[in-house]
Amino acid sequence: MASSPTRRGQRDLTTGPIALTLLAFALPTLGSNILQSLNGSINTIWVGRFLGEGAVAATANANTIMFLMFALVFGFGMASTILIGQSMGRRDVEAARRAFGASIGLVMGGAVVVAALGWIFTPDILRVLATPPSAMPLALAYLRVIFLGLPASMLLVLLSMALRGIGDSITPLWFTMLSVLLDSGLNPVFIRGWFGMPAMGIAGSATATLIASHVAAFGLLAYVYARDLPIRLRGHELSYLIPSLALTRTILSKGLPMGAQMLVMSVAALTMTGLVNRYGIETTAAYAVSLQLWGYIQMPALAVGAAVSSMAAQNIGAGFWDRVDRITRAGLIFSAVLTSTMVLAIIAFDRPVMGLFLGGESPAIAIARHIQVLASWNFIIFGMTMVLFSTVRANGAVWAPLIMLFVAMYPVRIGFALLCQPTMGADALWWSFPLGSCANFVMALCYYRYGGWRNQRLVVPAERAQEQVPSSAEPAGRLHPSS
Repeated sequence: MASSPTRRGQRDLTTGPIALTLLAFALPTLGSNILQSLNGSINTIWVGRFLGEGAVAATANANTIMFLMFALVFGFGMASTILIGQSMGRRDVEAARRAFGASIGLVMGGAVVVAALGWIFTPDILRVLATPPSAMPLALAYLRVIFLGLPASMLLVLLSMALRGIGDSITPLWFTMLSVLLDSGLNPVFIRGWFGMPAMGIAGSATATLIASHVAAFGLLAYVYARDLPIRLRGHELSYLIPSLALTRTILSKGLPMGAQMLVMSVAALTMTGLVNRYGIETTAAYAVSLQLWGYIQMPALAVGAAVSSMAAQNIGAGFWDRVDRITRAGLIFSAVLTSTMVLAIIAFDRPVMGLFLGGESPAIAIARHIQVLASWNFIIFGMTMVLFSTVRANGAVWAPLIMLFVAMYPVRIGFALLCQPTMGADALWWSFPLGSCANFVMALCYYRYGGWRNQRLVVPAERAQEQVPSSAEPAGRLHPSS
Protein backbone atom coordinates (compact mmCIF):
# COMPACT_ATOMS: atom_id res chain seq x y z
CA MET A 1 0.00 0.00 0.00
CA ALA A 2 1.46 3.40 -0.94
CA SER A 3 2.20 5.83 1.86
CA SER A 4 -0.43 8.51 1.90
CA PRO A 5 0.31 12.08 2.88
CA THR A 6 -1.27 13.21 6.15
CA ARG A 7 -1.11 16.80 4.92
CA ARG A 8 -0.18 18.27 1.58
CA GLY A 9 3.44 17.47 0.79
CA GLN A 10 3.97 15.27 3.85
CA ARG A 11 4.62 11.55 3.94
CA ASP A 12 4.57 8.98 6.68
CA LEU A 13 7.97 7.49 5.92
CA THR A 14 7.37 4.41 8.08
CA THR A 15 4.83 2.85 5.70
CA GLY A 16 4.48 2.09 2.01
CA PRO A 17 6.91 0.90 -0.66
CA ILE A 18 10.44 1.88 0.30
CA ALA A 19 11.98 2.41 -3.14
CA LEU A 20 9.19 4.61 -4.49
CA THR A 21 8.94 6.61 -1.27
CA LEU A 22 12.70 7.15 -1.18
CA LEU A 23 12.81 8.28 -4.79
CA ALA A 24 9.80 10.58 -4.37
CA PHE A 25 11.44 12.10 -1.31
CA ALA A 26 14.90 12.48 -2.87
CA LEU A 27 13.93 14.08 -6.19
CA PRO A 28 12.61 17.37 -4.70
CA THR A 29 15.76 17.62 -2.57
CA LEU A 30 17.83 17.10 -5.71
CA GLY A 31 15.83 19.86 -7.38
CA SER A 32 16.56 22.21 -4.48
CA ASN A 33 20.29 21.46 -4.69
CA ILE A 34 20.37 22.11 -8.44
CA LEU A 35 18.47 25.37 -8.06
CA GLN A 36 20.87 26.63 -5.39
CA SER A 37 23.89 25.83 -7.54
CA LEU A 38 22.34 27.47 -10.59
CA ASN A 39 21.53 30.52 -8.48
CA GLY A 40 25.17 30.89 -7.51
CA SER A 41 26.27 30.49 -11.12
CA ILE A 42 23.72 33.01 -12.44
CA ASN A 43 24.64 35.58 -9.81
CA THR A 44 28.33 35.15 -10.62
CA ILE A 45 27.53 35.77 -14.29
CA TRP A 46 25.64 38.98 -13.43
CA VAL A 47 28.46 40.25 -11.22
CA GLY A 48 31.14 39.30 -13.73
CA ARG A 49 29.40 40.85 -16.74
CA PHE A 50 28.39 44.08 -15.05
CA LEU A 51 31.23 44.66 -12.57
CA GLY A 52 34.26 42.70 -13.79
CA GLU A 53 36.75 40.19 -12.42
CA GLY A 54 37.50 42.17 -9.26
CA ALA A 55 33.88 41.91 -8.19
CA VAL A 56 33.86 38.17 -8.87
CA ALA A 57 36.96 37.78 -6.69
CA ALA A 58 35.23 39.82 -3.97
CA THR A 59 32.15 37.60 -3.95
CA ALA A 60 34.36 34.48 -3.90
CA ASN A 61 36.08 35.70 -0.73
CA ALA A 62 32.76 36.54 0.90
CA ASN A 63 31.24 33.19 -0.07
CA THR A 64 34.15 31.36 1.58
CA ILE A 65 33.19 32.96 4.88
CA MET A 66 29.51 32.19 4.40
CA PHE A 67 30.31 28.55 3.69
CA LEU A 68 31.98 28.25 7.09
CA MET A 69 28.87 29.74 8.72
CA PHE A 70 26.52 27.36 6.94
CA ALA A 71 28.72 24.36 7.74
CA LEU A 72 27.78 24.78 11.40
CA VAL A 73 24.13 25.41 10.58
CA PHE A 74 24.11 22.23 8.50
CA GLY A 75 25.29 20.26 11.53
CA PHE A 76 22.70 21.70 13.89
CA GLY A 77 20.01 21.40 11.22
CA MET A 78 20.86 17.73 10.66
CA ALA A 79 20.80 17.10 14.42
CA SER A 80 17.34 18.61 14.75
CA THR A 81 16.16 16.81 11.57
CA ILE A 82 17.18 13.48 13.07
CA LEU A 83 15.52 14.27 16.41
CA ILE A 84 12.37 15.47 14.65
CA GLY A 85 12.32 12.41 12.38
CA GLN A 86 12.72 9.94 15.23
CA SER A 87 10.06 11.78 17.27
CA MET A 88 7.63 11.66 14.34
CA GLY A 89 8.37 7.95 13.95
CA ARG A 90 7.35 7.50 17.60
CA ARG A 91 4.26 9.70 16.96
CA ASP A 92 5.61 12.12 19.60
CA VAL A 93 4.76 15.49 18.04
CA GLU A 94 5.53 17.35 21.26
CA ALA A 95 9.12 16.09 21.25
CA ALA A 96 9.46 17.05 17.58
CA ARG A 97 8.34 20.58 18.41
CA ARG A 98 10.79 20.82 21.29
CA ALA A 99 13.64 19.71 19.02
CA PHE A 100 12.61 22.22 16.37
CA GLY A 101 12.20 25.06 18.85
CA ALA A 102 15.58 24.34 20.40
CA SER A 103 17.37 24.37 17.05
CA ILE A 104 15.68 27.63 16.03
CA GLY A 105 16.49 29.26 19.37
CA LEU A 106 20.12 28.17 19.37
CA VAL A 107 20.94 28.90 15.74
CA MET A 108 18.96 32.11 15.33
CA GLY A 109 20.35 33.54 18.56
CA GLY A 110 23.85 32.74 17.35
CA ALA A 111 23.09 34.08 13.86
CA VAL A 112 22.08 37.50 15.18
CA VAL A 113 25.27 37.73 17.23
CA VAL A 114 27.43 36.56 14.30
CA ALA A 115 25.71 39.01 11.94
CA ALA A 116 26.42 41.92 14.29
CA LEU A 117 30.04 40.92 14.90
CA GLY A 118 30.52 40.18 11.20
CA TRP A 119 29.33 43.66 10.24
CA ILE A 120 31.77 45.23 12.70
CA PHE A 121 34.80 43.06 11.94
CA THR A 122 34.32 42.54 8.18
CA PRO A 123 37.54 44.45 7.31
CA ASP A 124 39.57 42.30 9.73
CA ILE A 125 38.03 39.08 8.43
CA LEU A 126 38.89 39.97 4.83
CA ARG A 127 42.46 40.86 5.81
CA VAL A 128 42.86 37.47 7.51
CA LEU A 129 41.73 35.86 4.23
CA ALA A 130 44.42 37.86 2.40
CA THR A 131 41.83 39.42 0.12
CA PRO A 132 43.61 41.19 -2.76
CA PRO A 133 43.77 44.99 -2.15
CA SER A 134 42.01 45.67 -5.46
CA ALA A 135 39.05 43.53 -4.35
CA MET A 136 38.92 44.77 -0.74
CA PRO A 137 36.41 47.68 -1.17
CA LEU A 138 34.07 45.51 -3.21
CA ALA A 139 34.33 42.55 -0.81
CA LEU A 140 33.70 44.87 2.13
CA ALA A 141 30.52 46.31 0.62
CA TYR A 142 29.25 42.87 -0.44
CA LEU A 143 30.02 40.96 2.76
CA ARG A 144 28.48 43.52 5.10
CA VAL A 145 25.13 43.26 3.35
CA ILE A 146 25.40 39.48 3.27
CA PHE A 147 25.94 39.45 7.04
CA LEU A 148 22.69 41.40 7.44
CA GLY A 149 20.86 38.64 5.60
CA LEU A 150 22.54 35.82 7.55
CA PRO A 151 19.73 35.25 10.12
CA ALA A 152 17.05 34.97 7.42
CA SER A 153 19.21 32.65 5.32
CA MET A 154 19.81 30.38 8.30
CA LEU A 155 16.10 30.41 9.19
CA LEU A 156 15.28 29.25 5.66
CA VAL A 157 17.81 26.40 5.91
CA LEU A 158 16.52 25.27 9.31
CA LEU A 159 12.86 25.38 8.27
CA SER A 160 13.62 23.38 5.13
CA MET A 161 15.56 20.72 7.04
CA ALA A 162 12.86 20.49 9.73
CA LEU A 163 10.17 19.98 7.10
CA ARG A 164 12.22 17.14 5.61
CA GLY A 165 12.37 15.67 9.11
CA ILE A 166 8.56 15.42 9.21
CA GLY A 167 8.52 13.89 5.73
CA ASP A 168 7.96 16.94 3.52
CA SER A 169 10.57 17.54 0.81
CA ILE A 170 8.19 19.24 -1.65
CA THR A 171 7.55 22.48 0.23
CA PRO A 172 11.27 23.33 0.67
CA LEU A 173 11.64 22.93 -3.11
CA TRP A 174 8.93 25.53 -3.83
CA PHE A 175 10.39 28.09 -1.45
CA THR A 176 13.91 27.43 -2.71
CA MET A 177 12.55 28.14 -6.19
CA LEU A 178 11.01 31.38 -4.91
CA SER A 179 14.32 32.44 -3.34
CA VAL A 180 16.28 31.63 -6.50
CA LEU A 181 13.88 33.46 -8.80
CA LEU A 182 13.96 36.56 -6.62
CA ASP A 183 17.72 36.49 -6.10
CA SER A 184 18.74 35.93 -9.71
CA GLY A 185 16.03 38.27 -11.01
CA LEU A 186 16.78 41.17 -8.64
CA ASN A 187 20.58 40.98 -9.07
CA PRO A 188 20.73 43.06 -12.28
CA VAL A 189 17.99 45.36 -11.02
CA PHE A 190 20.00 46.49 -8.00
CA ILE A 191 23.44 46.21 -9.60
CA ARG A 192 22.56 48.49 -12.53
CA GLY A 193 19.65 50.43 -11.04
CA TRP A 194 16.90 49.28 -13.37
CA PHE A 195 13.21 50.26 -12.98
CA GLY A 196 14.04 53.31 -10.89
CA MET A 197 16.04 51.38 -8.28
CA PRO A 198 19.37 52.86 -7.07
CA ALA A 199 22.47 51.55 -8.88
CA MET A 200 24.25 49.86 -5.96
CA GLY A 201 27.00 47.94 -7.75
CA ILE A 202 28.19 44.85 -5.90
CA ALA A 203 26.17 45.80 -2.82
CA GLY A 204 23.13 45.45 -5.08
CA SER A 205 23.93 41.78 -5.66
CA ALA A 206 24.07 41.21 -1.89
CA THR A 207 20.85 43.22 -1.46
CA ALA A 208 19.07 40.94 -3.90
CA THR A 209 20.20 37.95 -1.85
CA LEU A 210 19.07 39.66 1.36
CA ILE A 211 15.58 40.37 -0.01
CA ALA A 212 15.20 36.88 -1.48
CA SER A 213 16.25 35.23 1.79
CA HIS A 214 13.81 37.25 3.88
CA VAL A 215 10.86 36.75 1.52
CA ALA A 216 11.45 32.99 1.23
CA ALA A 217 12.18 32.44 4.93
CA PHE A 218 9.21 34.36 6.28
CA GLY A 219 7.00 33.06 3.50
CA LEU A 220 7.89 29.49 4.49
CA LEU A 221 7.31 30.32 8.16
CA ALA A 222 3.87 31.71 7.31
CA TYR A 223 3.12 28.54 5.31
CA VAL A 224 4.01 26.36 8.30
CA TYR A 225 1.46 28.20 10.44
CA ALA A 226 -1.18 28.51 7.73
CA ARG A 227 -1.08 24.74 7.18
CA ASP A 228 -0.74 24.03 10.92
CA LEU A 229 2.21 21.71 10.27
CA PRO A 230 3.56 19.64 13.17
CA ILE A 231 6.63 21.85 13.75
CA ARG A 232 4.65 25.03 14.38
CA LEU A 233 4.89 26.50 17.88
CA ARG A 234 1.99 28.20 19.66
CA GLY A 235 1.18 29.37 23.19
CA HIS A 236 3.33 27.68 25.82
CA GLU A 237 5.25 25.90 23.03
CA LEU A 238 7.05 29.17 22.25
CA SER A 239 9.03 28.51 25.42
CA TYR A 240 10.74 25.70 23.49
CA LEU A 241 12.77 28.42 21.75
CA ILE A 242 14.76 28.56 24.99
CA PRO A 243 15.94 24.94 25.17
CA SER A 244 16.72 22.97 28.29
CA LEU A 245 20.34 22.30 29.12
CA ALA A 246 19.96 18.61 28.26
CA LEU A 247 18.44 19.32 24.84
CA THR A 248 21.10 21.95 24.15
CA ARG A 249 23.79 19.39 24.90
CA THR A 250 22.07 16.89 22.62
CA ILE A 251 21.96 19.25 19.65
CA LEU A 252 25.49 20.55 20.22
CA SER A 253 27.01 17.10 20.72
CA LYS A 254 25.39 15.80 17.54
CA GLY A 255 25.48 18.96 15.44
CA LEU A 256 29.10 19.97 15.91
CA PRO A 257 30.58 16.68 14.59
CA MET A 258 28.28 16.78 11.55
CA GLY A 259 29.25 20.38 10.84
CA ALA A 260 32.89 19.44 11.32
CA GLN A 261 32.59 16.91 8.50
CA MET A 262 31.99 19.76 6.06
CA LEU A 263 34.96 21.64 7.46
CA VAL A 264 37.18 18.56 7.11
CA MET A 265 36.21 18.26 3.44
CA SER A 266 36.72 21.98 2.88
CA VAL A 267 40.21 22.04 4.37
CA ALA A 268 41.14 18.93 2.37
CA ALA A 269 39.88 20.64 -0.79
CA LEU A 270 41.96 23.74 -0.04
CA THR A 271 45.02 21.54 0.55
CA MET A 272 44.46 19.75 -2.76
CA THR A 273 44.08 23.09 -4.55
CA GLY A 274 47.47 24.13 -3.19
CA LEU A 275 49.03 20.94 -4.57
CA VAL A 276 47.36 21.42 -7.96
CA ASN A 277 48.57 25.03 -8.22
CA ARG A 278 52.18 23.80 -8.37
CA TYR A 279 51.55 22.34 -11.83
CA GLY A 280 50.86 25.65 -13.52
CA ILE A 281 47.97 27.71 -14.77
CA GLU A 282 46.64 25.21 -17.30
CA THR A 283 46.37 22.39 -14.74
CA THR A 284 44.84 24.79 -12.23
CA ALA A 285 42.24 25.91 -14.77
CA ALA A 286 41.48 22.30 -15.69
CA TYR A 287 41.02 21.39 -12.03
CA ALA A 288 38.77 24.42 -11.46
CA VAL A 289 36.49 23.29 -14.29
CA SER A 290 36.52 19.73 -12.92
CA LEU A 291 35.35 21.06 -9.56
CA GLN A 292 32.44 22.82 -11.28
CA LEU A 293 31.38 19.56 -12.94
CA TRP A 294 31.91 17.51 -9.79
CA GLY A 295 29.55 19.81 -7.93
CA TYR A 296 26.73 18.61 -10.18
CA ILE A 297 27.88 14.98 -10.15
CA GLN A 298 27.60 14.90 -6.34
CA MET A 299 24.06 16.27 -6.22
CA PRO A 300 22.14 12.98 -6.67
CA ALA A 301 24.21 11.31 -3.94
CA LEU A 302 23.63 14.18 -1.51
CA ALA A 303 19.89 14.19 -2.23
CA VAL A 304 19.58 10.42 -1.77
CA GLY A 305 21.64 10.66 1.43
CA ALA A 306 19.30 13.32 2.84
CA ALA A 307 16.27 11.19 1.95
CA VAL A 308 17.81 8.10 3.57
CA SER A 309 18.57 10.08 6.73
CA SER A 310 14.97 11.31 7.09
CA MET A 311 13.43 7.94 6.29
CA ALA A 312 15.81 6.02 8.54
CA ALA A 313 15.24 8.42 11.44
CA GLN A 314 11.46 7.98 11.32
CA ASN A 315 11.72 4.19 11.05
CA ILE A 316 14.29 3.95 13.84
CA GLY A 317 11.94 6.02 15.99
CA ALA A 318 9.12 3.62 15.15
CA GLY A 319 11.36 0.60 15.82
CA PHE A 320 11.10 -0.77 12.26
CA TRP A 321 14.68 -1.96 11.93
CA ASP A 322 13.91 -4.28 9.02
CA ARG A 323 12.78 -1.25 7.03
CA VAL A 324 15.95 0.64 8.03
CA ASP A 325 18.12 -2.00 6.35
CA ARG A 326 15.90 -2.02 3.26
CA ILE A 327 16.01 1.80 3.10
CA THR A 328 19.80 1.64 3.18
CA ARG A 329 19.95 -0.96 0.41
CA ALA A 330 17.56 1.08 -1.76
CA GLY A 331 19.62 4.18 -1.09
CA LEU A 332 22.83 2.44 -2.13
CA ILE A 333 21.25 1.31 -5.41
CA PHE A 334 19.68 4.68 -6.25
CA SER A 335 22.85 6.58 -5.38
CA ALA A 336 25.03 4.27 -7.49
CA VAL A 337 22.69 4.36 -10.50
CA LEU A 338 22.05 8.10 -10.49
CA THR A 339 25.67 9.04 -9.88
CA SER A 340 26.91 6.60 -12.52
CA THR A 341 24.52 8.20 -15.00
CA MET A 342 25.89 11.65 -14.16
CA VAL A 343 29.50 10.47 -14.48
CA LEU A 344 28.87 8.85 -17.88
CA ALA A 345 27.04 11.95 -19.12
CA ILE A 346 29.85 14.26 -18.03
CA ILE A 347 32.54 12.10 -19.63
CA ALA A 348 30.52 11.69 -22.85
CA PHE A 349 29.86 15.43 -23.25
CA ASP A 350 32.81 16.86 -21.35
CA ARG A 351 34.43 18.74 -24.25
CA PRO A 352 31.47 21.01 -25.15
CA VAL A 353 30.68 21.59 -21.47
CA MET A 354 34.27 22.46 -20.64
CA GLY A 355 34.39 24.73 -23.66
CA LEU A 356 31.81 26.94 -21.97
CA PHE A 357 34.30 27.63 -19.20
CA LEU A 358 37.63 27.49 -20.99
CA GLY A 359 36.96 28.16 -24.66
CA GLY A 360 36.98 25.43 -27.27
CA GLU A 361 40.69 25.70 -28.10
CA SER A 362 42.10 25.89 -24.56
CA PRO A 363 44.94 23.40 -23.88
CA ALA A 364 43.45 22.97 -20.40
CA ILE A 365 40.56 20.98 -21.87
CA ALA A 366 42.75 17.94 -22.55
CA ILE A 367 44.01 18.04 -18.96
CA ALA A 368 40.48 18.41 -17.61
CA ARG A 369 39.26 15.44 -19.66
CA HIS A 370 42.14 13.35 -18.29
CA ILE A 371 41.16 14.36 -14.75
CA GLN A 372 37.54 13.33 -15.40
CA VAL A 373 38.50 9.86 -16.63
CA LEU A 374 40.78 9.17 -13.65
CA ALA A 375 38.82 10.75 -10.83
CA SER A 376 35.13 11.29 -11.60
CA TRP A 377 34.07 7.70 -10.99
CA ASN A 378 35.10 8.07 -7.34
CA PHE A 379 31.82 9.91 -6.71
CA ILE A 380 29.92 6.65 -7.24
CA ILE A 381 31.74 5.26 -4.20
CA PHE A 382 31.41 8.60 -2.40
CA GLY A 383 27.63 8.52 -2.85
CA MET A 384 27.29 5.01 -1.47
CA THR A 385 29.39 6.02 1.54
CA MET A 386 27.10 9.00 2.14
CA VAL A 387 24.12 6.62 2.26
CA LEU A 388 25.78 4.46 4.92
CA PHE A 389 26.75 7.54 6.92
CA SER A 390 23.22 8.92 6.62
CA THR A 391 21.74 5.76 8.14
CA VAL A 392 24.09 5.53 11.11
CA ARG A 393 23.77 9.27 11.78
CA ALA A 394 19.99 8.81 11.88
CA ASN A 395 20.51 6.95 15.15
CA GLY A 396 22.88 9.55 16.58
CA ALA A 397 26.22 7.97 15.58
CA VAL A 398 28.16 11.06 14.44
CA TRP A 399 31.73 10.69 15.71
CA ALA A 400 32.62 7.53 13.80
CA PRO A 401 31.72 9.06 10.38
CA LEU A 402 33.79 12.15 11.25
CA ILE A 403 36.83 10.07 12.21
CA MET A 404 36.53 7.86 9.13
CA LEU A 405 36.20 10.90 6.88
CA PHE A 406 39.29 12.49 8.44
CA VAL A 407 41.31 9.31 7.87
CA ALA A 408 40.14 9.05 4.24
CA MET A 409 40.84 12.73 3.49
CA TYR A 410 44.25 13.14 5.11
CA PRO A 411 46.34 10.00 5.74
CA VAL A 412 44.88 8.31 2.66
CA ARG A 413 44.06 10.95 0.03
CA ILE A 414 46.49 13.76 0.87
CA GLY A 415 49.12 11.29 2.07
CA PHE A 416 49.01 9.32 -1.19
CA ALA A 417 49.16 12.50 -3.26
CA LEU A 418 52.23 13.75 -1.40
CA LEU A 419 54.08 10.44 -1.40
CA CYS A 420 53.43 9.48 -5.03
CA GLN A 421 53.88 12.84 -6.75
CA PRO A 422 57.64 12.30 -7.33
CA THR A 423 56.95 9.16 -9.37
CA MET A 424 53.43 9.73 -10.76
CA GLY A 425 53.38 13.50 -11.16
CA ALA A 426 49.96 15.15 -11.27
CA ASP A 427 48.29 11.76 -11.77
CA ALA A 428 48.98 11.07 -8.10
CA LEU A 429 46.54 13.87 -7.27
CA TRP A 430 43.79 12.52 -9.50
CA TRP A 431 44.19 8.89 -8.33
CA SER A 432 44.08 10.03 -4.71
CA PHE A 433 40.37 10.82 -5.09
CA PRO A 434 39.12 7.27 -5.81
CA LEU A 435 41.64 5.85 -3.35
CA GLY A 436 40.33 8.04 -0.54
CA SER A 437 36.71 7.28 -1.45
CA CYS A 438 37.32 3.53 -1.51
CA ALA A 439 39.00 3.65 1.90
CA ASN A 440 36.09 5.66 3.29
CA PHE A 441 33.54 3.24 1.84
CA VAL A 442 35.27 0.17 3.30
CA MET A 443 35.41 1.78 6.75
CA ALA A 444 31.77 2.90 6.52
CA LEU A 445 30.58 -0.54 5.40
CA CYS A 446 32.44 -2.27 8.22
CA TYR A 447 30.99 0.16 10.73
CA TYR A 448 27.48 -0.29 9.33
CA ARG A 449 27.77 -4.07 9.51
CA TYR A 450 29.71 -4.52 12.74
CA GLY A 451 29.70 -1.21 14.63
CA GLY A 452 27.61 -0.58 17.71
CA TRP A 453 25.51 2.20 16.22
CA ARG A 454 22.32 0.13 16.43
CA ASN A 455 22.67 -0.45 20.15
CA GLN A 456 21.78 3.07 21.19
CA ARG A 457 18.62 5.09 21.36
CA LEU A 458 18.49 8.81 20.66
CA VAL A 459 15.52 10.70 22.10
CA VAL A 460 14.61 14.30 22.80
CA PRO A 461 15.30 14.77 26.54
CA ALA A 462 12.35 15.61 28.73
CA GLU A 463 11.79 19.29 29.48
CA ARG A 464 13.35 18.98 32.93
CA ALA A 465 15.90 16.37 31.92
CA GLN A 466 18.73 18.52 33.24
CA GLU A 467 17.30 18.05 36.74
CA GLN A 468 16.62 14.32 36.31
CA VAL A 469 19.71 13.02 34.53
CA PRO A 470 22.63 12.23 36.84
CA SER A 471 25.88 14.07 36.21
CA SER A 472 27.50 10.86 35.01
CA ALA A 473 24.87 10.34 32.29
CA GLU A 474 25.71 10.48 28.63
CA PRO A 475 25.51 14.16 27.57
CA ALA A 476 24.62 13.36 23.99
CA GLY A 477 20.87 13.09 24.44
CA ARG A 478 20.20 10.08 26.69
CA LEU A 479 21.58 7.25 24.65
CA HIS A 480 20.46 3.90 26.03
CA PRO A 481 20.76 0.34 24.79
CA SER A 482 17.77 -0.54 22.70
CA SER A 483 15.50 -3.26 23.95
